[in-house]
Amino acid sequence: MKEQKLIHEGLITESLPIGYISGRIRRSSIRILPGDRVKIEISRFNRGRLIYRLRNKDSND
Repeated sequence: MKEQKLIHEGLITESLPIGYISGRIRRSSIRILPGDRVKIEISRFNRGRLIYRLRNKDSND
């Protein structure tokens, strides 16, 4: 049986090498900087994987 993974939203506060980014973000060369809002996927065995970078509310994009 496949383990259920938890998905949470969060805010990057510091640049630390604790989590890792998904392959799609890595292939697209999306930069993750402090202040970005992200979605992370967490299982019991790993530290978390960034799966999506959300648009900031204060950006003009």
